Amino acid sequence: MLERSNSDRGIAYAVSAPKLDSFGIATLFAVASILAVLTARECHLNLVVHHIDASFIPSLCYGLATWLWWAAITTSLWAVAVRVVAVIRFSMRVATVHFAVASLLAAAHLSLLRYMVVWASQTWPAWGGLYRNYGTLNWERFGLDLILYGFIYGISCLLHSKFQNQYTTIQKLEVERQLTQAQLKALQMQMEPHFLFNTLNALSSLVAQGRNKEASRTLEHLDTILRTTLRRRAPEKVPFAEELRVIESYLAIQQVRFAHRLQVKIEASPEALEGLVPCFLLQPLVENAIRHGIAPMEGGGLIETSVKRVGNQLWLQVRDNGSGPSASTKGHGIGMQNTKERLAYFYPGAHEICAVAPAEGGYEVTIQIPYERRPA
Repeated sequence: MLERSNSDRGIAYAVSAPKLDSFGIATLFAVASILAVLTARECHLNLVVHHIDASFIPSLCYGLATWLWWAAITTSLWAVAVRVVAVIRFSMRVATVHFAVASLLAAAHLSLLRYMVVWASQTWPAWGGLYRNYGTLNWERFGLDLILYGFIYGISCLLHSKFQNQYTTIQKLEVERQLTQAQLKALQMQMEPHFLFNTLNALSSLVAQGRNKEASRTLEHLDTILRTTLRRRAPEKVPFAEELRVIESYLAIQQVRFAHRLQVKIEASPEALEGLVPCFLLQPLVENAIRHGIAPMEGGGLIETSVKRVGNQLWLQVRDNGSGPSASTKGHGIGMQNTKERLAYFYPGAHEICAVAPAEGGYEVTIQIPYERRPA
C-alpha cells in the first residue's frame, strides 16, 4: 500500500482563476453591447456631418463587430486561464506570448471589420460611400487593438491576483481552523478517559509495588504532554527537540502500560534536533503505530523513530513491526490525513510523504521537508 502527498495532494495553493458564470458573461456582453451602440452612434453622426442620408443599421453592425469581438476574446481568455492559470500571471515570457497573440488577433479583427464594411457597402451603398476605403493595414486601428488586448490582459492579471489572494487567505484561515481542531483533538485523545484511566492505573500499580521513582517519572511525562499541548498555538513550527520531548513522554507512558510488549527506538542527529518541524507532526503517526500496529499484537512490537538531515532536507520516519493497516483503518486514516494537511499548509509543493506497508509486515511513514532552523 503506497500513498504519496505533494503539490497535487492535500490542500492546493496553486489557485486557478474562478470560472465566469452566466451572469458574468451576460454582464460582459451587455457592456460590449452598450459600447457597440455608442460606437454606432459616432459612426452615424459622422454620416450626418457629411450630409449622407443612410440607415443606422450598418453603423450598429460595425459597432457590434468592434466590441462583441472583444467580449468573446475576454471570455475565451478567462476560460483558458481556468485550465492554465499561468495564462494570466504576469511575466516577461508570458507578456511576449500575449503580444504575439494580440498581434494575430488584431490582424484578424481588422480583416473581420474589413469584411463587414464590404458587406455593408453592398447592402447600404450610401453608408459604404464613406467607409468603404477602410483598409486592413490601418495601423492606427491595429495599435488600438493591441492596446485593448493589453488592457484586457492587465485587468485579468489584476483580478486573478485579487482572487488568488482572497482564496489563499480563506484557505489559510480554514487550515488554521482545522489545525486548531486537530490540536484540540490531540489533546482530547491524550486526556480521554481511557488514556487517563490506563495512566492512573499504571501509576497506582507502580506506587503499590513501591516503584515510586518510576511513578514520579510517569507523572512528569504526563505533565510534559499536557503543558506542551496547552502552551502551543497552532499552527506553528517548533524545534524537533521540543517535538521529541512530547513524543518521548507519550511513548514512556505507553511503555508503562504495555510493559515488555512495547519496545521503542529513537534516533535523531544533532542537526535534526535543531531543525524546525510543524507542531504535532509525528505525534499522530506514533499514536497510530501504537493503536493500530502494536496494541492488536499479543506479543507487542517495536516502534522506531528516525530523524536526520539529508542535504537541504529533513528526513523523518516512523515505523512499526505490528499488524499493519487494515481495511477499516485505511492507512491509519485521520492521523495520516492530519499530517498531510499540516505538510500541505507549511510546505506547499515542497514536501513528500510516503506511507507503505512493507512485505515483512508493519507500517512505515517517511516524510521529507525543507530543513530550517529558528533564527538566532
